[in-house]
Amino acid sequence: MPRSGAERSRALPASPETIAQAGRLLAAGGLVAFPTETVYGLGADATNSDAIARLYQVKGRPARNPLIVHVADIAEARRIGAFDARAERLTAKFWPGPLTLVLERAPTCRVVPAASAGLSTIALRLPAHDVARAVIAAANTPVAAPSANRSGRVSPTDAAAVVAEFGDALDLVIDGGPSPVGIESTVLSLVGTPRLLRPGFVTVEAIEECIGKIEIGAEAGPLLAPGGLASHYAPELPLRLNARETRPGEAFIAFGMIAPVDAAATLSAKGDLIEAAATLYATLRSVDRKPYRAIAVAPVPETGIGVAINDRLRRAAAPRSQE
Repeated sequence: MPRSGAERSRALPASPETIAQAGRLLAAGGLVAFPTETVYGLGADATNSDAIARLYQVKGRPARNPLIVHVADIAEARRIGAFDARAERLTAKFWPGPLTLVLERAPTCRVVPAASAGLSTIALRLPAHDVARAVIAAANTPVAAPSANRSGRVSPTDAAAVVAEFGDALDLVIDGGPSPVGIESTVLSLVGTPRLLRPGFVTVEAIEECIGKIEIGAEAGPLLAPGGLASHYAPELPLRLNARETRPGEAFIAFGMIAPVDAAATLSAKGDLIEAAATLYATLRSVDRKPYRAIAVAPVPETGIGVAINDRLRRAAAPRSQE
């Protein structure tokens, strides 16, 4: 079923035909990139060990880093994860949407252990993007779908970035337009005390309004979900944060009023954090090139979704992982 390299080297527009094709490819063990509301995902059948092994290999992803399993409906999620009252309240409020829950595996879970790094837990999400849910439904299987980029690199928010990242290594790329949220989902563990593992569009305040106080940050031990590596979401060029002026050789990314006349790009001229999140990765990609030798980013307020933006920027600026 896999197509030739020439056919795989471009994205195809989302349509009933390409969605059906994506479902067939996933069911046959293929790799399909598709849009979600957060970023583009690289999908593989979460019940197929060979497909999951290929996904890890193509991404160059450490085997200890679990995948998020995406479902087309909540009934499938309940067959995979052990839902409690907290999970029911959160999913009623935030699903479909950019919230991933880490739960204990349900006895009926058919996701292969490799998709969750051999752990007894599973990371689950029901995406809000119509194309994503249609692809998963067409595959008739839960789909593991990390961001469609090489491990540690800047996540893609459009189909062109996926093609630029992987060339003909994938079986299909579906173009559903730019991802409106622009950063990866919030990840919340409900294993024991509720704990935020990765900030995102769904804020701590919104979660606490739903289920009460939560802890912030992962505990020591194995990774329970993506986004926990110190170095991640990184461009090729070094990144300098909280910058207010441009240094020689730097591409300056402005935000709001902090916008030098020689700025190369801006996250949001009006200082809108939602707009900044939506443009973050595309902006980083746009300046990650010659003649620049480094990238500087203006300060972004640490409020609301700004918490997630700063989390991604700090990881992008961290010393590069050797994994």
